[in-house]
Amino acid sequence: MIITEILTKNAGEHSDETALIYRDPEKGLRSEINWKEFDSESNRLACALLARGIQKGDKVILLLMNNLEWLPAYFGILRTGALAVPINFRFNSDTLDYCNKKVQAKAMIFGEEFVDRINAIKTSLDKTISDYIFVGPEALQPDYAKSYKEFLGSGNEETPGIPLSIEDEAAVYFTSGTTGNPKGVLLTHGNLMAACEAEYHHHQQTHEDNFLCLPPLYHTGSKMHWFGNFFVGSKAVIQRGINPQWIFETVSEEKVTNVLLLVPWAHDILITIENKTIKLIDYDLDQWRLMHMGAQPIPPALIKRWKSHFPFQQFDVTYGLTEATGPGCIHLGMENTHKVGAVGKPGYHWQCRIVDNNATDLPPGEKGELLVKGLGVMKAYFHDPEETARTIIDGWLHTGDLAYRDEDGFIWLVDRKKDLVICGGENIYPIDVENFFLNFDKIRDIAVIGYPDERLGEVVAAVIEAKPGINLTKEEILEYASGLPKFQRPRKLFFGAVPRNPTGKIEKTKLREKYCQAHDY
Repeated sequence: MIITEILTKNAGEHSDETALIYRDPEKGLRSEINWKEFDSESNRLACALLARGIQKGDKVILLLMNNLEWLPAYFGILRTGALAVPINFRFNSDTLDYCNKKVQAKAMIFGEEFVDRINAIKTSLDKTISDYIFVGPEALQPDYAKSYKEFLGSGNEETPGIPLSIEDEAAVYFTSGTTGNPKGVLLTHGNLMAACEAEYHHHQQTHEDNFLCLPPLYHTGSKMHWFGNFFVGSKAVIQRGINPQWIFETVSEEKVTNVLLLVPWAHDILITIENKTIKLIDYDLDQWRLMHMGAQPIPPALIKRWKSHFPFQQFDVTYGLTEATGPGCIHLGMENTHKVGAVGKPGYHWQCRIVDNNATDLPPGEKGELLVKGLGVMKAYFHDPEETARTIIDGWLHTGDLAYRDEDGFIWLVDRKKDLVICGGENIYPIDVENFFLNFDKIRDIAVIGYPDERLGEVVAAVIEAKPGINLTKEEILEYASGLPKFQRPRKLFFGAVPRNPTGKIEKTKLREKYCQAHDY
């Protein structure tokens, strides 16, 4: 079975039951579709795309904020045999253009929030894209785009007869490389199905479950966690907004059972409970059986606080990466709360190794690179055979993360080879920030590291070496930093020499030892 066939099955067995609910608490909006409508919308989009000349192997960009159209559109693209290309909604025009030049998309489905970004590069996009399909109010629809609703109207409700197999390519998900340039991760239908089965086995969803999806759907993480509910035909809520009160209202009103949170969101929820801004007695939360987390290291003290308020709730941690089709290659396990801090053991149908620089397996307690192997390992980096060959060796995906295995077989992350800073679940590449500041004529050298933060996990810290004889103030640096996206701006500033080794590489371990202290929170 492939993942599009699960949708057909759900539509047949649960046709009139709710599949997806969309909530935008800020605007007071709520809407829903059942499984029959979900299936029908995907078919109509697929047929309309095929009628416009989209063929198996073509690429269709999906550039939307979380909404009720996102998942039906995604499955509609898959049913054509074309590859879905979800794009990070934080990408600017230049990065969007870069991604399209990489995949050569023939169509784009986009929302109202992205019109200005598309307009800025439309001449370039027009070289490959012939159909722009707009999701949004008619008043904001560009004249070059077709309305999503009208476009659906040109397709029929019959499932297209495009033959698909688990070996067929299904999607390209863009992630950033160590240089900051996005890399396309090529996933197959088999990869997607492996993620679906792993999530189902890890979190034991039943048809009565209801998953609250808060993170963006362009990312493999949230969508692949939803796959567990999808697998058994149970409903999900797609919510826009992460205000703690909104989360509790949705869990209570929609009878949500399963919630994926990032560390900052859990931290904010605990603050509102502990300062009594929110009173748990005001909400119906008895059915909330599972809270799970990922995307960054989980502070054990945070979970201790959480369990003090939700003692009967199950908890899990999942570790994954886009190259492994999202979360699930390692997970803690709902029965292993005593091991919080570890990322866990190999997931369903996954294997893990920790090796030295010669790819020799290391004994428990010794730190090395984490390698994973399973049905979720990507097919390749899109059109990048050299990087693919460096990353996948004999079927083993080299994650670039440093870890060790304890005597009980649990894996603990200790560092990241690529010096990634993970701030509130967002990946920040130090070289991007460093290159930006090196254009400041008062700066001689700069190193960016992650600084421990109670709420966000890490924040960007910059160690700055001014040019000799130059007076450089923090105020000047902060003013200059306004040219960066907000999440990339340094939250901590230090003045000092930037140590480099004989080959010119920054010795960031020394900087962490000097400027970052261990935090127990």
